[in-house]
Amino acid sequence: MRRSRITAYVTSLFLAIGLALTGAAAAQASPLAAAGGYVALGDSYSSGVGAGSYISSSGSCDRSTKAYPYLWQAAHSPASFSFLACSGAKTTDVLNNQLGTLNSATSLVSITIGGNDAGFADVMLTCVLHSNSSCLSRIATAKAYVDSTLPGQLDAVYSAIRAKAPSAHVVVLGYPHLYKLGTFCIGLSRTKRSAINGAADYIDAAIAKRAADHGFTFGDVRTTFSGHELCSGKHWLHSVDWLHISQSYHPTAAGQSGGYLPVLNGAA
Repeated sequence: MRRSRITAYVTSLFLAIGLALTGAAAAQASPLAAAGGYVALGDSYSSGVGAGSYISSSGSCDRSTKAYPYLWQAAHSPASFSFLACSGAKTTDVLNNQLGTLNSATSLVSITIGGNDAGFADVMLTCVLHSNSSCLSRIATAKAYVDSTLPGQLDAVYSAIRAKAPSAHVVVLGYPHLYKLGTFCIGLSRTKRSAINGAADYIDAAIAKRAADHGFTFGDVRTTFSGHELCSGKHWLHSVDWLHISQSYHPTAAGQSGGYLPVLNGAA
């Protein structure tokens, strides 16, 4: 009787371990991978500017094989993959140039958009080259745009995505903090760094609200980038690069794989 109980216990234990392992394997392979196609939309944070290894056919869009959409499709093998994110894209560019492959079979859509509409590049240029007051003023202008105009632009994009891909799970990813505060850092003043991080919070909040109102999932990358901002010593972002100016303040390959990809995995 004692032996049979031990045997039964060991059997049940191995069965539980087996179920746990198969469950873990299932969790790693998204059901969306087999369900349909994946379409990656958006701006340079989705195309992979700053990550290197650019696909030659993508031209000035600078789509990278190290960008999170490309990494996701390589790991999950969706039925089809359409990589349309493009450097410099605004909401109008998504509407005019990036929605053509969406259809009823699309099961996953990812997108980062809104930063260029709000003037991200000009904010950073102003803050790098000019005074604290000029930086704060330019950020205030960007925030006013986020309040007055960006929500309607995001609504137009999100509505168009839903109309063309009615069954898709849509993941809207945000933007990271650029700077780690509370540490010694050569370059921008703490006032500027704090204000830039605050601007990221401001646009992320607006994007998250519009995404939720459309029934989309918001992916917050500020958590995964925490401890890897500029001034952290382990940064996953490029600082200003005068020789390759377009990659300034964009994620490195490590930022794509360690900052963005886990958020998409968790949300998808």
